[in-house]
Amino acid sequence: MALQKRLGRLLAGLSLLLPLTLTQNLQAAGLMQPVNSALPSLSIREQHVTVDVEDGYAITEVEQVFHNPNDQDLEAYYRFPVPEKGTVAEFTVWIDGKPVTGEVLERKQARQVYQQEKAAGRETGLTEKDSYKAFDVLVSPVRAGQDTRVRLVYLQPAFMDTGIGRYVYPLEEGGVDEEKLAFWTANETVSEHFTFTLNLRSGYPVDAVRLPAHPQAQITHHSAQQWTVKIDNQPAITEEGQPQASPAASAFRLDQDIVVYWRHQNGLPGSVDLVAYKTPGKDRGTFMMTLTPGDDLPPITTGSDWIFVLDISGSMNGKLATLADGVSKALGKMRPDDRFRIVLFDDRAEEMTSGFVVATPESVQRYIAKLAQLQTRGGTNLFGGLSLALNPLDADRPTGIVLFTDGVANVGKTQQKDFLELLEKHDVRLFTFVMGNSANRPLLTAMTDASNGFAVSVSNSDDIVGQILTATGKLTHQAMNDVRIDIDGVRTADLQPQQIGSVYHGRQIILMGHYWGDGPAKVTLKTNVAGEEKTYRTRFSFPRQQGDNPELERLWAYATILQMQREIDHFGEDKDLQNGIVDLAIEYGLVTNYTSMVVLRDEMFAQYGIDRRNAKRRELETVAKAQRQAAPPSSNRADTAQPMYTSSRPSFSGGGGALGIGALLPFLILLAAGHRRRH
Repeated sequence: MALQKRLGRLLAGLSLLLPLTLTQNLQAAGLMQPVNSALPSLSIREQHVTVDVEDGYAITEVEQVFHNPNDQDLEAYYRFPVPEKGTVAEFTVWIDGKPVTGEVLERKQARQVYQQEKAAGRETGLTEKDSYKAFDVLVSPVRAGQDTRVRLVYLQPAFMDTGIGRYVYPLEEGGVDEEKLAFWTANETVSEHFTFTLNLRSGYPVDAVRLPAHPQAQITHHSAQQWTVKIDNQPAITEEGQPQASPAASAFRLDQDIVVYWRHQNGLPGSVDLVAYKTPGKDRGTFMMTLTPGDDLPPITTGSDWIFVLDISGSMNGKLATLADGVSKALGKMRPDDRFRIVLFDDRAEEMTSGFVVATPESVQRYIAKLAQLQTRGGTNLFGGLSLALNPLDADRPTGIVLFTDGVANVGKTQQKDFLELLEKHDVRLFTFVMGNSANRPLLTAMTDASNGFAVSVSNSDDIVGQILTATGKLTHQAMNDVRIDIDGVRTADLQPQQIGSVYHGRQIILMGHYWGDGPAKVTLKTNVAGEEKTYRTRFSFPRQQGDNPELERLWAYATILQMQREIDHFGEDKDLQNGIVDLAIEYGLVTNYTSMVVLRDEMFAQYGIDRRNAKRRELETVAKAQRQAAPPSSNRADTAQPMYTSSRPSFSGGGGALGIGALLPFLILLAAGHRRRH
């Protein structure tokens, strides 16, 4: 959504490279390891995860206690997966029994400060980002025979899709097929106490919460707008202070994602919600506007050619059966005049079908049987698979490509520009199901964006059928194309995303930016639906002062950084963009590809001339969160006086959302046809 467990090389340019033996012997994400790999690993005694999900974003706090069983102090290293669209906002190490929060510096400078403090024998810590893969954390010294406590806090967007919300705490192994990453298949445990607590606060009524892979979770329904989810490997305590009659506490295995779903009540109206933050006395504020369209997009039923591109590389072991079953169900829903091809790729690409096959009942059953016999093998030649899928195409028939993959392109061409140039040569839309935590999401997202398709992330612990249903809710209706939003009456700037593009049935539009002043504003959404222009309008006021959501500033900053990083990924390194990322990251306390977070003893920050701006920001955010939690959840709907939409928002109980997997096919084909006509 936004989590990947893999351990490749540390980024080039680090002043101290960790030994290769370290990367070969690590066992699990989040496990601290002595840099001297001949020593026994540290054990994870405790891990406590607290997630606060509110309308529009989620805050995750991970607090871990490690034990050093060795008789000497040491430097330790561990790796924490990058959540989908998530960014570290706090790294804290307990020093002399007190928590000390890190500060963000330019990457090279942070590494130098860490090395100087380590050489001096003073407590220090460092968090760096390894591209989209993971956060690398160093702590020194970890005292002999003692515990070390650390905390990571990260922020990420949290949106609804067809009335369904989803949060993923990633714990599964990465599943990539590179030999050097094979250690991730080992299962590690929290030896004493593991807890996972998710506090859900919604501005709209929630009628159900579900954890498909963790039926032992305790779900508490406080009110229609407030729920709590709890996983605890220790027995509950009675009022008399005694353990309840339940199985004894056992070590918690860190080998399975924790996926939480929640569902809004049916019949809720389409709406525009506004959350804003403005520091008292400041004229500029930050806002997050969430548009949830009504269910007025017309349904469509036509289709033609489908190409399924299936990753069968070694990393798909354990997932291939689910993939084959899903594609089989899709084939079973095709109409007799539809055609399909099936392309497989591992080290090489090959076609299971011989050209397009008419979807007769006999041919469908024949290829369903072949899909059931698939076996995993080899590496990931994604470019080869996609190239074969694009050749040949029938120019007279609209075509949709559905790509299923969980890995990183590591055979053949692997650069993003090669994939984008390939897609630019063909008038086709690409739709990607990203399976697991290890896929190269920046590459896959760039590909689907370039073709006006979309990517759907799927965890191994997901309700796969539910994820497919989420997709079908948008894929059976026309899409809003070329979406533009204008805000008049209040000055706004620095909007993210800069271009909205297409919006599919059931999806929300989340717009962030800065605003100046306050008062009434007119918001207009213009779009093209099936070749016709449509306009939606509303009026509401932007607030004068709003101090309840300071996290919005970081979320806006990171959305802007991601946009700048996408430009670098697409066009190559750019010094101005890099400097812009560094400036934003330092101002808002964010770990990026070009900035890191360093922890020092309190007195050493002043000696290095490092302003404690992130510590102050975290204190402000912590106080604001406590104030929000002290009050019951409230609605952030802004368009109550003049609703932008006249119909209810889509849900799985109506509007076509409850169709099976094959329902995505006709809609995707029509999207491809519409795309072809516009060009």
